Amino acid sequence: MTPNEKTLVKFYTALANADASTICECYHPDIEFRDPAFGLLKEKDVCQMWKMLIEKSEGNLKIEFSDVKADEYIGSAKWIATYNFSKTNRKVVNVIRGQFQFKDGLIKKHTDDFDIWKWSKQAFGITGHLLGWTRFFQQKIQHQALLSLKKYKETKNAN
Repeated sequence: MTPNEKTLVKFYTALANADASTICECYHPDIEFRDPAFGLLKEKDVCQMWKMLIEKSEGNLKIEFSDVKADEYIGSAKWIATYNFSKTNRKVVNVIRGQFQFKDGLIKKHTDDFDIWKWSKQAFGITGHLLGWTRFFQQKIQHQALLSLKKYKETKNAN
């Protein structure tokens, strides 16, 4: 196993164990993260996102990962997140493809790709089925995700 493959295994094992601190140890300080739900996040916002998602899952987040591959510069993995979406309490099984770039032995760029329409059908039911494929609904999902992160950060900074 290459050093960067070990980093990815450490990352996904930490995610499976709801260990946000160890997740963040895997990231370079200048991390850039992108996915269909949040769009682009940078630096400390990335760790805050994972902390928020772990807390919102209330211990009901199941992570499975496979096909971890990485060389000195890039890597990839497949993973499945199973959880209840916090806004609707509907069960979601999200199949995700992670792509990574590394710098100094840490994850510098992390891009998660998944079918946002399939996700929205699970998370929102009939509404997601009817509207989840539209750009409008996808932008609304992203807006709500970023608003949730903003509120989470404000709450954590207030304490």
